[in-house]
Amino acid sequence: MFYKVARQILFSLPTETSHNLALKSIDMGYRLGLTRCFLPKLEAPVELLGLHFKNPVGLAAGLDKNGDHIDALGSLGFGFIEIGTVTPRPQPGNPKPRLFRLPAKLAIINRMGFNNKGVDHLVEQVKRARYDGVLGINIGKNFDTPVEKALDDYLICLDKVYKHADYVVINISSPNTQGLRSLQYGESLDGLLQGMKEAQLRLAEQHGKYVPVLVKIAPDLEPEEVLQIAGQFKKHQVDGVIATNTTLSREGVEHLPHGKEQGGLSGAPVFEKSTEVLKQLCAALDGDMPVIGVGGIVSGQQAADKKRVGASLVQIYSGFIYEGPNLIAQCVRAWK
Repeated sequence: MFYKVARQILFSLPTETSHNLALKSIDMGYRLGLTRCFLPKLEAPVELLGLHFKNPVGLAAGLDKNGDHIDALGSLGFGFIEIGTVTPRPQPGNPKPRLFRLPAKLAIINRMGFNNKGVDHLVEQVKRARYDGVLGINIGKNFDTPVEKALDDYLICLDKVYKHADYVVINISSPNTQGLRSLQYGESLDGLLQGMKEAQLRLAEQHGKYVPVLVKIAPDLEPEEVLQIAGQFKKHQVDGVIATNTTLSREGVEHLPHGKEQGGLSGAPVFEKSTEVLKQLCAALDGDMPVIGVGGIVSGQQAADKKRVGASLVQIYSGFIYEGPNLIAQCVRAWK
């Protein structure tokens, strides 16, 4: 009930303003001890990637791009937190407005464009955090780095975040950085994965610990493309996959206010498309690596559906915006 009232107030404000205000409110609630008092501890342990997850429901990247809210978000009951996407250099992202709610469909369209304060800021925030759960860091390339030089940006970020992350995610599937999704295909993907695997093994020896590296893919893939990607992941011994990012499709929302805005669509409308790609990918990988299911989860049953088709963990974002912390508990209960 409290969250529904708060949501009504927040949704009366411009979307990006309410986003920032919501994060500040969560920070305040954490500092006052309210989140620890009123939210249950959600225990349903999962062992995966050599890590101990308190429960299988995580926060997807994008909500806390800079690692400014790790402790507060970690107190809400998530089994793990993923921060980013972060780039080597700070960048403002795309011009505003760039974030749009479609409440009739529990959906969001964003074209943020990796707006962030840069990897050095994020690392300092991680150093200050007290959060003791699993922390993933999602990395990308700067908008003005040519696609053919993208590996350089990913290597810079990997080198800087490696010893501070429990796992690292290579984001090659955002639709809001020009050319980024081309890295999911052919020689571009092959070269990127080879370079990242070599760096990962070097850093593992340097730091005396092996940090898993995962790849986040798009939902807008044809079945044959999923098979090709799975083959590359096996070839380069990727540690895991996150399926999926936002979609370019507007099916089911094109008639709504803001429904034709450019950017990635997330929330309920992407569930079926995302889950189908997840299912195809899990079948193609045949258990060789774990897959984290994300995309369109707005109920506990949908988290269970992701598990049923092969997900080892799930993440939420837009559903969390619409349903609040109660969705975390619903998903944990349904997972059991």
